[in-house]
Amino acid sequence: MSSRSISRASIINFLEYMAEVGVLKKKEITGKGGHRGVYSSKMDESGFKKFIVEIAIEAFMRNFPDETKQILKKLG
Repeated sequence: MSSRSISRASIINFLEYMAEVGVLKKKEITGKGGHRGVYSSKMDESGFKKFIVEIAIEAFMRNFPDETKQILKKLG
């Protein structure tokens, strides 16, 4: 097992990004330590799976358009 830890900033940046792309909902609250975000799921499991497939296919189309079109056509 690795003893490497993930920085708090990395986690916050990841959560912010997931909220930006619509995977998570963010609610701002004020507490003793100031402002902070509370995150919750915005998609159900099926919606999340479709989201992952969509962004993967978009990346394939951007980087390997001809090959991706051939495979999608083959799959039907």
